[in-house]
Amino acid sequence: MAGRTSTPGQSVSRRLLAVLDCFDVAHPVLSLTEVAARSGLPISTARRLITELREWGGLERLRDGRYRIGMRLWTVGSLAPQQRGLREAALPAMHDLFQATQENIQLTVPDGTEALCIEKISSDRAVSTMTHVGGRLPLHATGVGKAILAFSGKQLLRAVVDAGLARMTPHTITEPGRLAAALAEVRRTGVAYCYEEMTLGAVSVAAPVLSVDGRVRAALGIVAHSRAAVDRLAPAVRTAALGIARAMG
Repeated sequence: MAGRTSTPGQSVSRRLLAVLDCFDVAHPVLSLTEVAARSGLPISTARRLITELREWGGLERLRDGRYRIGMRLWTVGSLAPQQRGLREAALPAMHDLFQATQENIQLTVPDGTEALCIEKISSDRAVSTMTHVGGRLPLHATGVGKAILAFSGKQLLRAVVDAGLARMTPHTITEPGRLAAALAEVRRTGVAYCYEEMTLGAVSVAAPVLSVDGRVRAALGIVAHSRAAVDRLAPAVRTAALGIARAMG
């Protein structure tokens, strides 16, 4: 749930952001009452701010009276230079991987203690996943997450462990020592694997996209059916990630 924001004296801009913060992948459509509850704002205030956002194009009103994020926000968000440059560099490689595998191809970036999916290619033949563009994934239970976590600082690993290694399936790594060992192997090989740790029936392989100084900028991954031999896909994913890094400069 979005954080409570009913602090006295709060600025209008912070209240507008509180309204927008109510919407996420799990809650893409909300009613006025739900926005007020999730933001901690009075219904009258939430109504007024929603009206302002609608007039600007930041929110859209559906026929049933509920609201969703408007195209104006999507347009503004797409102008972020880092994300735009990364997607432009990654899309050719992602399409090549998709054509070769017909599986889900994901591009994620670090976002706090999670991975944020900024691009995805899939088909009806690919295994069903819970990942959507704009959605967030746990770092400890996904291939792309492990690829990010392995090449990030120890401070991030501590934050993830302190937040609790949630068990997503019976196969999820929930012991800090096992996770640390898995990340060491990722650093040694340059690829990360996930075997039904996020979703039963799905496995993944991912590789980090690193900057010249070794900082992790993103992670590229393939999510396939559990019967797939993802180790055979590892060289292609790693090569694609290296190509994206070179394209980024």
